[in-house]
Amino acid sequence: MTKKITGKAAMAAGAIGSAAIAAALLYANKRKEAKDSKPPRTSIAPHTPTGEPPETD
Repeated sequence: MTKKITGKAAMAAGAIGSAAIAAALLYANKRKEAKDSKPPRTSIAPHTPTGEPPETD
């Protein structure tokens, strides 16, 4: 038979578990927002501006 964890140990384990879940959700949301904020890729190069006028190509 297993012994149930009670008292301070149970509260500490619950707090650590809750904090880990909250951190994972915040991280996933941050990654999703970063992915959505990027402009869509096109087949036209260059994707980043070089500062050079396009007539010099």
